[in-house]
Amino acid sequence: MNLHNTSRAVGSRPEELVPSRYALKVGEIDVLVISDGVLPLPTAMLAHNAAPRVRAAWLDNMFLPPDAFDWALNAVLVRSGGKTILIDAGLGSDPDLHLPRAGQLIRRLDAAGIDLASVTDVVLTHMHMDHVGGLLVDGVKERLRPDLQIHVAAAEVKFWESPDFTQTNMPQGFPDALRAAAKRFTKEYHNHLRQFDEVHEVAPGVVVRRTGGHTPGHSVVRLTSGADALTFAGDAVFTVGFDHPDWHNGFEHDPEEAARVRVRLLRELAETGEMLVATHMPFPSVGRVAVDGDAFRFVPIFWDY
Repeated sequence: MNLHNTSRAVGSRPEELVPSRYALKVGEIDVLVISDGVLPLPTAMLAHNAAPRVRAAWLDNMFLPPDAFDWALNAVLVRSGGKTILIDAGLGSDPDLHLPRAGQLIRRLDAAGIDLASVTDVVLTHMHMDHVGGLLVDGVKERLRPDLQIHVAAAEVKFWESPDFTQTNMPQGFPDALRAAAKRFTKEYHNHLRQFDEVHEVAPGVVVRRTGGHTPGHSVVRLTSGADALTFAGDAVFTVGFDHPDWHNGFEHDPEEAARVRVRLLRELAETGEMLVATHMPFPSVGRVAVDGDAFRFVPIFWDY
């Protein structure tokens, strides 16, 4: 199946009244952005180093509620060089956190006609539970191929052996859930892990690069084919990060370094003009970056119907 056709070939299920996948081409590389649902979180998570009145003014200017709103969860499926690559695996299921609108990735892959057994590789931007949890859903591992390779930065695996949460600012229950998910994931999939240090080519035109910041092993994935390019930024970029790249997200384990990574990445993307997709930007989150004075501006693509 050509991923470019899946957004058109398979109609939305009756219970889903909005699109949950978007197909595009990066040169000869097929790309499918899939929504894993939404994650309701407090707005303070967006900028715990900003004055509450300044944060409130930004939210009001964006027509967002003051106390909590839905964060998007996006993953990407790529086909290149005979490989089918899943970039991040969504939240999965954690009933203790009461997040019923997230964890939709596996169901939506099924709805798009994507057989899990066809996935040859998984790339993890990092090991937070909303990026590995889909692989922990009951019955998923049995559907995956036995030679599946999971690419993740060695620094990330090392970090989760004894994770440091002293600089984060998360809602109650999340640190314990993150620790548990990372521990379970490493135990269940250790034989599939293919660890890299800084830069690693997964398939032709599919290169993963460690950035650090959000977590020590946080990585971004760049797709290049011909004159086209797209970067999947994982959690390096959030919507508020364009206007206020120095604001600290509550899930960042090293917020100062995360801000430096964010600025460097946004500058790179503005210079190259290539497309951007990120985990927590509104679906399908495909757009480009422009410089706007001392900050940046996200320019969404026009949807191709």
